[in-house]
Amino acid sequence: MIDAKDVARAADLLHDVVAPTPLEYSRWLSELVGGDVFLKCENLQRTGSFKLRGAYVRMARLSKAERARGVVAASAGNHAQGVALAAQLLGIKATVFMPQGAAIPKEKATRAYGAEIRFGGTTIDDCLVAARAFEAGTGAVLIHPFDHPDIVAGQATTGLEIVEQCPQVRTVVVPTGGGGLLAGIASAMQRDGIPIEVLGVQAAGAAAYPASLAAGEPVTLTEMTTMADGIAVARPGDVPFEIVQRYVADVRTVGEESLSTALLLILERAKLVVEPAGAAAVAALLDEPSSFEPPVVAVLSGGNIDPLLLMRVIRHGMAAAGRYLSLRVRIPDTPGGLAKLLERLAEQDANLIEVVHERVSAGLTLDEVEVALQLELRGPDHRDRILAGLLHHDYTYTLN
Repeated sequence: MIDAKDVARAADLLHDVVAPTPLEYSRWLSELVGGDVFLKCENLQRTGSFKLRGAYVRMARLSKAERARGVVAASAGNHAQGVALAAQLLGIKATVFMPQGAAIPKEKATRAYGAEIRFGGTTIDDCLVAARAFEAGTGAVLIHPFDHPDIVAGQATTGLEIVEQCPQVRTVVVPTGGGGLLAGIASAMQRDGIPIEVLGVQAAGAAAYPASLAAGEPVTLTEMTTMADGIAVARPGDVPFEIVQRYVADVRTVGEESLSTALLLILERAKLVVEPAGAAAVAALLDEPSSFEPPVVAVLSGGNIDPLLLMRVIRHGMAAAGRYLSLRVRIPDTPGGLAKLLERLAEQDANLIEVVHERVSAGLTLDEVEVALQLELRGPDHRDRILAGLLHHDYTYTLN
């Protein structure tokens, strides 16, 4: 277990390495929850996530002989950057295994900090296997992304800052993959008898903790599917699992639509860029706002997102919120047919983003054409009115 002394020593090590991240009041979430909600902006930390905290603490405690052998890590990107920067600051050679398809900005940033990049499969767990093989073959020290007491103690300093910045806090909501950040924050909250509830949040398509907690031991998922690569971990770490089992009130799950909606709203309302994993805590608040006792702190764990993915996630979030509609409409192949369709949409106050006119398709009759439309809408009610209006005017459509 990690105690207050461990966390305090970690904070001392990090004093000149990480800067305390802002705790921002969120008016829109506060109105939704019915009490004060704050955002802990670890997306603004050096390297764009909380991961530098644990990586530096772990590596700063290596012996001279261990440092000489170098370090190896496995990561989809955030831990990679934390390890790479910590290695640069400490003068240690670092090799990082990343999954194929890792976000290009994360890969480039890791290289820019001086680490050597190798690709080791399609998941973090594949990369961990490759990293352990590298460790066995070279003597390099494995810097695990979450399963080590020093890593957990480093992440716990986030919890220290939360208590200092918001001493009245009653609920802390934490995005969760392997559990290092969740366990660290839960450890930091065990002080002075303050009744603070700590909750973890996982993507429903990569949720190893609920089944593991039910089983009383870490359980390995056989498959994972989520846009939140930063928390897509098939098995909880042994070290954080013990802490989570003891101190964490619950680990909840959120769907992909909730993640993308949360990311979009954080961007629009808080003016903050986060990655899908970093939006998980806010997604949980959006799903069940009345189930969190305020004051609430929602941790934004990371902000490293590929701009192309950001575009797709924003569009997905707009669709989930009823503000974006992509569909194909069949119209008569007659002069003015397209103009009439666009006139009908304009009458319904739909904002046309893109239109593609297709005259040839195996599914069309000779007197039909198909129009692919992308529309910006005001919300679910507006979306329903648009679709009902198309049917009313005898248009046939399919949703993309």
